[in-house]
Amino acid sequence: MCTTHDRIANICDHIRDNPNRYSNFNIYPCMPYAHKYANAVTELGIMGTVKQYVPGNIFGTFAKGGMAFLSKDFAKLMEIFIDAEMKMFKGVNTPVVFIQNVLVDMILGLKMNDIFAEFDAYIRKKYNVEPGYITMNMPALLDTLNAVGIKNPIICSSINKIGFRMAGGNAIYEKYLLEKEFRPIAMQVLAAGALRPKEAIEYLGKFKRIESVLFGASSKSHIRETKELIEQYL
Repeated sequence: MCTTHDRIANICDHIRDNPNRYSNFNIYPCMPYAHKYANAVTELGIMGTVKQYVPGNIFGTFAKGGMAFLSKDFAKLMEIFIDAEMKMFKGVNTPVVFIQNVLVDMILGLKMNDIFAEFDAYIRKKYNVEPGYITMNMPALLDTLNAVGIKNPIICSSINKIGFRMAGGNAIYEKYLLEKEFRPIAMQVLAAGALRPKEAIEYLGKFKRIESVLFGASSKSHIRETKELIEQYL
């Protein structure tokens, strides 16, 4: 899993250059890479940023972006930026494309819930892959996605024994993990180092619905240790 940082394009180039070695390798993009756009808007303005990052036919896309901005059609702007972010992954396996929590939770807060439905439909139709959502408020997001017609979504959220970055606390998370229909991915399972790996992964084993665990690792041995714990307890 990765953000859509510009340097990821180099990794994608390497994968495309070595198709036999990476035929079963998947990348799970998370967009947008917020710092890139924040810096661009500061330097270039909103329309300058649109013009810098739009892909494809320059005139057609610029026209689409300009109309979208003038009419405040956020769905069209969203499609433009999705295409820009996905351009580097052409020819690379990307089974799920995620929206970053910085944007997901902002949309939740603004109650612009139809954007989720637009994202879901566009990712499925244009790229024939599944949409995913990263959040710090899994219960609120799941309720919102269900309300706009998105069933059994893939949601990546903090899930850990001490409630670190789990809006609403452990009790409601545990209730949803046990009772609701969705495909959870657990992240921040070590609670920023407050939990030991065995203790953290053992807690996840209480919830059979958890399909995957997202963790960072600094060494091959760390990856192997965490993987073995996941296989043992999940």
